[in-house]
Amino acid sequence: MLNRDVDPQLLLLRRQYMQLFEPDFLAWPPSKFLKAIDVQKWLYKHMFDPSQNARLPPDAYQMRVLKQLVTRIERATESPADELSNELTACLTSFITRKVSSGFQAAQEKAHVTFTCVSEKANPDSANDDGREPTITLLEQRHLISGSRTTGFRTWEASLHLGSYLLTDVGSRLVRSKNILELGAGTGFLTILAAKHLNARHVTSTDGDEDVIKALKENIALNELDDQQKVRAETLMWGCDLKGTWVEDDCATHPYDIVVGADITYDKVTISALVSTLQSFFDMRPTLKAVIAGVVRNAETFQTFRDECASHHFAVEDIEFKPKPMREQRSLFYAAAVPIKILTISRP
Repeated sequence: MLNRDVDPQLLLLRRQYMQLFEPDFLAWPPSKFLKAIDVQKWLYKHMFDPSQNARLPPDAYQMRVLKQLVTRIERATESPADELSNELTACLTSFITRKVSSGFQAAQEKAHVTFTCVSEKANPDSANDDGREPTITLLEQRHLISGSRTTGFRTWEASLHLGSYLLTDVGSRLVRSKNILELGAGTGFLTILAAKHLNARHVTSTDGDEDVIKALKENIALNELDDQQKVRAETLMWGCDLKGTWVEDDCATHPYDIVVGADITYDKVTISALVSTLQSFFDMRPTLKAVIAGVVRNAETFQTFRDECASHHFAVEDIEFKPKPMREQRSLFYAAAVPIKILTISRP
């Protein structure tokens, strides 16, 4: 059991920690609160104890956070009675003794990243029947870019922003009981969110890189969705003729209602092929709606995507959903300094 009668400060800290939030920016509760032994025991049990948490962050990350925690507790120590718990002491000693990987080495390795999937307006006590919060755990390689220049081995800001929108009452209605196809799925965050927590009828997840698809299938299995009755993952190259392909058969079996995509408009070179693929989906399913999210890192490139959609006579509308500043985020954590847009695209 995790969040029944637990201080919200501890829940927020654990959510950030499990998502591998930068340790220097974690939302630490006051030091005087942290020095309480029952609080320290809770922190050890839910953030460092491998017997209670099967998919913890990498050791190097754990050690960075634990060192900061110990420093904060020591600052608040006023008497010998105020001490570090035996569990935290033993944990820190173990990390030091084992000489865990450096931060650079750890950054190159696969790491479990766990995202808490609750609406920002959800009841603070919201949880599953077993008392645990709804989550998605992904294996990511956050600093790896494959030979095809794909960035699909980590979850990017636009995916988390679109995920935050889909977790709202209005956004969830786009997905609930619908057949979904995702373009440029990467780690599979949106695919898994729709299938695992938003009650999509079926999700077809696609990416143009075979290595990304292999990793994506691992993430689908990690979240116990490796059943093609609910989720299917396949390679899809944009701009290719879809007639007579597996896509046409899949659409006949699971008629697509919504196409989603996030962080797929950053490369001007691929935009024409992306919009051509959307055209193919509209040809198969005229009533289809596409929902595309993107970080506007380059205004000209994002405008190129809008212009290409206009040249195909698509109707493009902005969804008004602004990201909260990071210090105000309570579940999915992502940088919001650069504008992030969500567009709906349809064919009139």
